[in-house]
Amino acid sequence: MAESAACPGFRLGKPRYDQSSFLGRLRHFVDIIDPSTLFVSEKKLQECIRLLDEHKHGTLPPGVSDEQLWEAQKIKQAIIHPDTGEKIFMPFRMSYVPFGTPIVIGLLLPNQTVMSTIIWQWLNQSHNACVNYANRNATKPTPTSKFLQGYVGAVTSAVSIAVGLNVLIERANKLSPATRMIIQRFVPFPAVSANICNVGLMRHNELSEGIDVLDGNGNVVGSSKIAARHAIMETAFTRVVLPMPIFVLPPIIMSYVELRFLQRNRRFLLPIHSLVCLITFGLSLPVAISLFPQMSQIEVSRLEPEIAMATDCKVVTYNKGL
Repeated sequence: MAESAACPGFRLGKPRYDQSSFLGRLRHFVDIIDPSTLFVSEKKLQECIRLLDEHKHGTLPPGVSDEQLWEAQKIKQAIIHPDTGEKIFMPFRMSYVPFGTPIVIGLLLPNQTVMSTIIWQWLNQSHNACVNYANRNATKPTPTSKFLQGYVGAVTSAVSIAVGLNVLIERANKLSPATRMIIQRFVPFPAVSANICNVGLMRHNELSEGIDVLDGNGNVVGSSKIAARHAIMETAFTRVVLPMPIFVLPPIIMSYVELRFLQRNRRFLLPIHSLVCLITFGLSLPVAISLFPQMSQIEVSRLEPEIAMATDCKVVTYNKGL
């Protein structure tokens, strides 16, 4: 009884936790971005896939628990693309915090030169674009040309903002060196936030063609451009929220720590800076992507007339993307 209460009954292809609440979504995405899935062997992955196939076809051997099935599904979802069935390259999976953290550390290093600013912003936008492309919706794929346009636009915007702000700060003669260094640490935030410009470009085909909306039974009712706009706005908002704690908290924390504890122990600066970035990144990512349900709902009355004519449902769902 206690075990069934702690572990819900397994449902193939469904989330383990309640997606109607923020806490349920948070627990779901903490599972999705679990870094331990990066170390799953090929043998273990194939065992998980076989276990899920056996459950699907009703040939599951006795003694397999719901907990084992949930773990198998977690591993498969973390590694295998849901549309193509192919493995996602390790650095571009949703459990990318270990790969993204070094870039965050580089972006937040003090006393950046123009060249180092350009390099770190380019690396950040390149990694973001690769993650977006690797996890894209393959049933209605965005053309590669649109991804490249979004990538170039994001890199250009981020580099221009970061370099421009750094130059302005350097020329601000009224600022003391200490104040100038503190302000420079916040430069990556407005620069990185510019990457929301690539959301519209990378998902441009959704705006022109619409995205699938589903009824209560999971059946496709039709394609809606209005639902696509909602999905893209939710994704763009998430892209704004995600960098806030990552690029605001570490500069505040490190400025305090440096002044109080590291004046005579500069060798500890980089390790502590790295640890602070890792913690804030690891906590911020699941919180940001949990703000909206993955499968969001919208009233049929707010959609195109043809959608209302195709279903008796008052509410339909759509996949907002990541």
